[in-house]
Amino acid sequence: MREWREIARLAEAIDTVCKDWRPHILHAHSPALCGEAALKVAKHRKIPLVYEIRAFWEDASVGNGTGREGSLKYRLTRALESHVVGEADAIVTICDGLRRDLIARGNDPARITVMPNGVDLSLFGSPPVRDPALAAELGLGDGPVIGFIGSFYDYEGLDDLIAAMPALIRHHPDAHLLLVGGGPRQDALKLQAEQSEASAAIRFVGRVPHEQVERYYALADIMAYPRKKSRLTDLVTPLKPLEAMAQGKLVAASDVGGHRELIEDGVTGTLFAADDPDACGTALAELLDRRDEWEHYRTEGRKHVETRHDWARNVERYQDVYQTLLRIGPYRNLHAAA
Repeated sequence: MREWREIARLAEAIDTVCKDWRPHILHAHSPALCGEAALKVAKHRKIPLVYEIRAFWEDASVGNGTGREGSLKYRLTRALESHVVGEADAIVTICDGLRRDLIARGNDPARITVMPNGVDLSLFGSPPVRDPALAAELGLGDGPVIGFIGSFYDYEGLDDLIAAMPALIRHHPDAHLLLVGGGPRQDALKLQAEQSEASAAIRFVGRVPHEQVERYYALADIMAYPRKKSRLTDLVTPLKPLEAMAQGKLVAASDVGGHRELIEDGVTGTLFAADDPDACGTALAELLDRRDEWEHYRTEGRKHVETRHDWARNVERYQDVYQTLLRIGPYRNLHAAA
């Protein structure tokens, strides 16, 4: 009941704005609560609706520990999403994994456009140089640093990364792991690190101000993303590996579907088996051994972001979607025209 009230209130707010702005198109994004509210207004005002999906809300709740796959709430949320998708005039997703799932639900592929997850490259100039004072303050020494910067959710697989450290230290005794961020798994991960034989090589920084993040990126040689295999991680592409490549960092990631869309193994980064600390440790050790290939990885990674995931280029694709809807005409004639 609370969610339905929110939908009604949001629909009223959208309708009020429409009275002043008189838009030709409404563009709503997930979750489905936003989409359903916009759909109500689109029907009432006969305006075409674009619905953009960045993740399936029900799978995200499972991933962050607030929901359970197959539960009543899960099924209701999925049904609401499917309803909005079925009624919207055009669908946009951030990756092919989400598109394939929608097609499997019976949606027309012609209505679905992929707007790849991207970064604003204007924000990434020359990567900042390593700050020796900060490295000394954190006790990182002069050896290689494996980094992770983000939220500490279970699906990120940071427990596997910590579990991989003893094997990595045996091959590279001077290596360190730098974990920047926080979240629901923070306390459990700190306890795991304290009990690890590699505890002396693991550093937790906590959350840092946004303007300081680049300083911590600069400390890492390899950014690691050991996501666990799940519907969420197989279907959705994360943003962090793209940011790392834009920063000129090496990337090592688990081979879940979302990572495979972003990273070409052996070209723009290294992929390893998900949910496997041994595979993670081996991949990191081998990447550290191949220092002569690092510049190639950095160059190809940056080039990949520039050509496939630069937001300034990707945003132009919206114009094709909008122009198509404007040519077809008002809402309710769209499906017939398609």
